[in-house]
Amino acid sequence: MFHVKQFQEATNANDEALQRLLVYSELLEKWQKKINLVSSSSIVELWKRHMLDSAQLLPLLPRQGCSILDFGSGAGFPGLVLALMGELQVTLVESDQRKCVFLSEVIRKTRVVASVRVQNCRIENLPSGKVDVVVSRGLAPLEKLLVLAERFLRSDSICLFLKGKKVDEELKEIQKNWYMKATKFQSRSDPCGIILKIEHVMRRGL
Repeated sequence: MFHVKQFQEATNANDEALQRLLVYSELLEKWQKKINLVSSSSIVELWKRHMLDSAQLLPLLPRQGCSILDFGSGAGFPGLVLALMGELQVTLVESDQRKCVFLSEVIRKTRVVASVRVQNCRIENLPSGKVDVVVSRGLAPLEKLLVLAERFLRSDSICLFLKGKKVDEELKEIQKNWYMKATKFQSRSDPCGIILKIEHVMRRGL
């Protein structure tokens, strides 16, 4: 089974990052009994289905210390995993107050308060502000994600979206409304998964 050792080998996570992730995993399993943070079937594959799925975005980030906005963080994937593994400035956006309490507890217990903040609101209500990277996992179709993301993007910002089987269909659908450079990477955690890197986003007709 893919567990902590296999995760460390796959990601080259240092001991400090791994210790933070272990604290995170323990809190997740504890809180899972109270609120539905992840599907019950996937909790047994936590280190592959959730931790590795999130951590595989790290090599695609532009630099250490970059600012990241995570849409629909839920239990913290992928944004909180990235924050616990790298020297990053991460904002987790989540509308469910109970999940935000959980995220805040993990941030406090892993001592990353200075670099991670939680915004308990809908993305549409989040104050505008430019970031280096927008990330999201399983939140919405690509068209919707770009509509939500555009006010947070500079010309050199990127989006990293964890997508599934319908990614080609979604890319075709958005071509009539958007210019962009899109690059696909095969997921390391899911044979059907795709990491979609999007750059130079611009609406057509502007």
